[in-house]
Amino acid sequence: MNVNIGQSLAERALDQAGEIGLVEAATGRGLNFQELNGRADALAWYLQGKGVRPGERVMLMVRPSADFICLSFALFKLGAVVILIDPGMGYRNLLRCIAGVQPQVFIGIPKAHLFRQLFRASFRSVRISFCCGSSWGLLGPDICKESGISSQPFPVYPARVDELAAIIFTTGSTGPPKGVRYEHGVFNAQLRLIRDYYQIGPGQIDQPGFPLFALFSTALGAKAVIPDMDPTRPAKVDPRKFVRSLQEQQVTYSFGSPAIWNVISRYCLEQGIVLEHLQQVLMAGAPIPGDLIVRMQAILPKGARIHTPYGATESLPIVSMEGHEIVESTWPLSRKGQGICVGRPLPGIEIRVITLSDTPVPLWNDALCLPDGEIGEIVVRGDVVTRAYENNDQENRLAKIKDKASFWHRMGDLGYIDAQGRLWFCGRRAHRVMTKTGTFFTIPCEAIINEHPDVSRSALVGISDPLHSGWQHPVMIVEPVRGRKIIKDRLLAEVRELAASSPLTEFIQFFLIHPDFPVDIRHNAKIFREKLSDWAQKQIQGHS
Repeated sequence: MNVNIGQSLAERALDQAGEIGLVEAATGRGLNFQELNGRADALAWYLQGKGVRPGERVMLMVRPSADFICLSFALFKLGAVVILIDPGMGYRNLLRCIAGVQPQVFIGIPKAHLFRQLFRASFRSVRISFCCGSSWGLLGPDICKESGISSQPFPVYPARVDELAAIIFTTGSTGPPKGVRYEHGVFNAQLRLIRDYYQIGPGQIDQPGFPLFALFSTALGAKAVIPDMDPTRPAKVDPRKFVRSLQEQQVTYSFGSPAIWNVISRYCLEQGIVLEHLQQVLMAGAPIPGDLIVRMQAILPKGARIHTPYGATESLPIVSMEGHEIVESTWPLSRKGQGICVGRPLPGIEIRVITLSDTPVPLWNDALCLPDGEIGEIVVRGDVVTRAYENNDQENRLAKIKDKASFWHRMGDLGYIDAQGRLWFCGRRAHRVMTKTGTFFTIPCEAIINEHPDVSRSALVGISDPLHSGWQHPVMIVEPVRGRKIIKDRLLAEVRELAASSPLTEFIQFFLIHPDFPVDIRHNAKIFREKLSDWAQKQIQGHS
């Protein structure tokens, strides 16, 4: 069996040739599966004719569009390795990632080519480049117009399960972004899981907030609607445009970060809109608060399902849960500081919680596992779990635990398993605050403070303890609800009182207000606590 995701599109072109497979909401342009596959084939023939070979690394810097989808499928069919990097990670991180992954081929929009010209050193490994879009001939022809649509099928590269298909970078929320090696077998396993568990396939219409997921939808025979939005700024989504395409295209399924759905749910409630066709919503990328699920339930039709899959760039999805169980069973416990329940392992996925450690664990031992209810580090094993980071032996040693012929991936997340076999998330390992008297975990502590009506969100960070080397002082930082008139001294006093009421937070002595938390680009929800910690250190030292 050919596990190349490009083969899936070729099969859809045979089974569903005339059905619409992709729509651009911004332009209204649509392509049926035969046209999608024909354009991908033409691009693959064109690239092969220009000397692009199987196994070569191709940096793709193209905006979410039909061109992006067709180019991605063309590269998979060709057997090239697709490199995807969030441009919003900051140019220093971007340049470091590009230099580290050493692409041999570059395909980008004119703006990306200008960026490459400005920073030639990071792109010195590139031997051939192509322009996607009009540059009036300055950067060469538009590859998508030049290649046309092919009626001659391209022979899909017969990929093995362990062959590299793509390198996708993490958000860098706990350190420098890391390139994750995606093998063809991982993509194939993800396709099967999405198809079988979430029932995605022909007849479904998807509007993904993450551009890459349009690949999965079309490969499974669902129609993908590319929303008119900037995917690097999901919290800035224009709700009118997003909702308009949901309604006009009668979208049945949509996957996005909580930052997107927070905006969309509030807009729909204000306008009295119910998204009548939307039967499934997936929210992922950051902890999902129960009040967001309640708002989403109010704007969806009766019987619609809300899923909150949990995972990471290195392993997605691995655990899932439905919104009704969260609202009815686990969210009341989350509000009391018991962590956020993310659900039960998906089919074929094994989850364990092991003893906390900041050092490598070379070999698996069952004695590492903690009893139910005890907080430790979450580890996972399964066929959607990636094997390694690119050119990063140090992180590979830290993240992987060998277990005979298999391995476990250390998520870097903390949590516990309850008596019902559900996994609870308590924060990142790197974000726990270790004091002389005990360890504070971010998610449980922040839940206590988030109960204040004027607190939009909170962040627990640690600052150095000058009297006790290696230990930290916990600091609770709050971001007020925007648009409200806040008296800072009063808010801080009330937050202190709230913290004193819980055994989880009663020993926190330092409290600060920050107007706008720094967050990751991809999800606009993961808080950069390292930046807040540096800021808090300066604030407290300046007042001591």
